[in-house]
Amino acid sequence: MSGGRLVAVVGPSGVGKDSVMAGIAAAAPGFRLVRRCITRAPGLGGEDYEPLTPAAFAARVASGGFCLHWEAHGLHYGIPAGVRDELAAGTDCLANLSRSALPRAAQVFERLRVLHVTAAPEVLARRLAARGRESGPDIRNRLAQADKPLPPGLDVLRVSNDGALDDTVAAALAALQAERV
Repeated sequence: MSGGRLVAVVGPSGVGKDSVMAGIAAAAPGFRLVRRCITRAPGLGGEDYEPLTPAAFAARVASGGFCLHWEAHGLHYGIPAGVRDELAAGTDCLANLSRSALPRAAQVFERLRVLHVTAAPEVLARRLAARGRESGPDIRNRLAQADKPLPPGLDVLRVSNDGALDDTVAAALAALQAERV
């Protein structure tokens, strides 16, 4: 095996990507969670992220501080450049990526694996409303994007997060660990 895998965890807003990632990392310490940089105000809950102003984000891009960056839903997201060193050392890293960033991620990361987390539309709507970050129109826009297909040609594992989180984590972990052998 040459280096660790970047496991790109993708799926529609509200599907529970961050919860699934945290569950995998807690159950299997060999996986490390990547802390994204986001042009989002601090303290909005959900994932642990590094909040950046648009100017600070642009400066980080210009200085090569990200190995991958993209824009989605009016925000900018970045994966810190240091992730490359962790992958080179053999660490498997879990990163919450937007589906639109996957083609570029496939170019950047030699061992990219996509974990596509899904859930029924009614489950997504309930979760989006409960987290309280989006308005009604924003929730409707996110739900309209939920069935957006993944780019072709990627190595994808699919897991449903409609039921108990522990079941979803166990299924994802079993598939990811089977590949390590």
